[in-house]
Order: sequence, then C-alpha cells, then structure tokens
Amino acid sequence: MAPARRARLPAQAAASARWPRFAAVLACLVVIGSAQAQPKAFPAVEPFSGTLQKIYTSGVIRVGHRENSPPFAFLDARRHPVGYSLDLCEVVVEEIARHLHKEDLKTDYVPVTPENRFELVKNGTIDLECGSTTASAERRKTLGFSPTIFVTGAKLLVKRGSGIVSLRGLQGKTAVLTKGTIHAETIPKIAQQQNLAIQFVFADDHNQSFETLAAGKADAFINDDVQLHGMIAARDVETDYRVVGDFLTYADYALMFRHDDSEFAEVIRQAFERLAGSREIRAIYRRWFQRPLPSGVSLNLPMSPHLEHVFQLQGLAAD
Repeated sequence: MAPARRARLPAQAAASARWPRFAAVLACLVVIGSAQAQPKAFPAVEPFSGTLQKIYTSGVIRVGHRENSPPFAFLDARRHPVGYSLDLCEVVVEEIARHLHKEDLKTDYVPVTPENRFELVKNGTIDLECGSTTASAERRKTLGFSPTIFVTGAKLLVKRGSGIVSLRGLQGKTAVLTKGTIHAETIPKIAQQQNLAIQFVFADDHNQSFETLAAGKADAFINDDVQLHGMIAARDVETDYRVVGDFLTYADYALMFRHDDSEFAEVIRQAFERLAGSREIRAIYRRWFQRPLPSGVSLNLPMSPHLEHVFQLQGLAAD
C-alpha cells in the first residue's frame, strides 16, 4: 500500500500548485461580477450658471406666453397656449434639455401680459418669454433676446367704411393702444411730431383694444400689422375690418430672457442654428402664416424678403 500512496504524491503536489492560480482567477471573476452588478455611471455634467443652473436644479423651465396675440401666442379651444412663438420655444426647450442632459425636463406655461412680461423675466418668475415682443435697442439694455423670429411694423386697424386710410385720417379722432407695448410710447410721439390732434386711449391687452374699437369707443386700433391681421383671422371678421396705412414703425420680434446670461443665450443661439439648418423653421412659419388657424381662416402671408434674409444669416437651408 505504501508504494501506491507515494505514486499519488506528485498529483497532489500539482493540484496544490494549481490552487493559488485558481483562487486568483476566481477572485478576479468575483470582482468583475461585482463591478457589472453596479449601476451604470452617468456621464459627468459640468456645472452650469445663471438660468441654466436654475433649470437644471429644479428640472422645470418656466415659459411665459401671451394669451391673445395670434398667430404668435394665443389660446386654442382647450385654452392651451399655441402659436408660432410657442413652436419655436418648443425647439429651444428641446435644445436646453439636450444641453443639460435632462430628458425629463418639464415645461411650466405661465400667462403674461404686455405690461408684466418684462418684470416676470427680470425677477425670475419665467425663464423664457415666447410671444410677440419687440427687441428694441432700449430693451436690450436690460433684457436678453434670441435671434430675430419676425419682422413687422405698426399700422391701423379700422372698420370697413370708416374712410380712414392713414394716421392723418385720425385727426380729431380717437385711437386705442395696448399698455406695455412699444407703440403705447412711440405712436403718441409720432402724432405730436406731425401736429395731429389724436386722442389716445389705452387698454390692458390686445383683446381689450380690439373690443374698444368694436364698441365704437375708438376709431382705430394701432398695432403691428401682422398681429392685426392675426386678430381678424382668429375672429373670422375680415369682412368687417381692414388694416390700412403705411408702416408707422418697424420692429424685430424675438424671444426674451434675463440680461447678461451668456451661457443661456448661447444655447438659444444653437437652437436657432439647428432650426434654420434643418429647414424646420420654414415648416413652422408655413403652419401659422400660410395655413388655416384654429378659426379656419388663413393669413396667407408668405415669408417677407427681409425675414428670409434674417433667417439666411442664421443658416437657413434652401428649399
């Protein structure tokens, strides 16, 4: 029996020699398995600043919108905010979510008026205002603006048969202006420069301005022509009203945000570049200016050469 035991000794020695290597391999497998069981690490996100950090922390972007400024921003039959500016803002919000790595970013819609929109942006109540706001040089001193979204100017809305065809036709008559708009400041000055005795009354929003004209309390409603056409189309009253006169002012519309927020402004600029490069901005324009509004009436307003040029500077792709 002794020789047999001696014959097994070399095999036992080999097994003993292999055990440390097996143990090492087993330990590696355990470590690998443990690592694979750990949750997948997300890519590191650099710290943000200003509005982007506010949005990143809360997970919500607060979008200010007008309720009666068709076709830019107004309420549909379900009282949901819709319009050209809202469609553009939706693309901007998508770009912000991509930049922040937040696929679940929520949008909180906040109604604004011509008067309170500026303060609500400045005090942080809203992060982005999507309406029909003129990006004037004076406003740019205290507020931030996106690239231009529309080019327009002020004209007169009058009742058909009124005989009024220009600002001079309002001599001795009454015109209504909307509070908080740039026209509430500039049009009375223009009338004064032209020595026109026009009485000006002021309404809280565009709906009230229109109703003032409709009730006969004013002879004209002065506002940007595209908004006047939009209000006629939204109400389907083109047989009763008309837009007249030469342009009294010129205006570039833009989305509005807080001043001196370069990081937020850069993300918005990138969103507009993507919009223009993909030709999506043409589709959005056609939807609101060349196709029927919820009322069923269309503005039938092709993109102007001026606006076409502005979008080309932003990288608009050719049709």
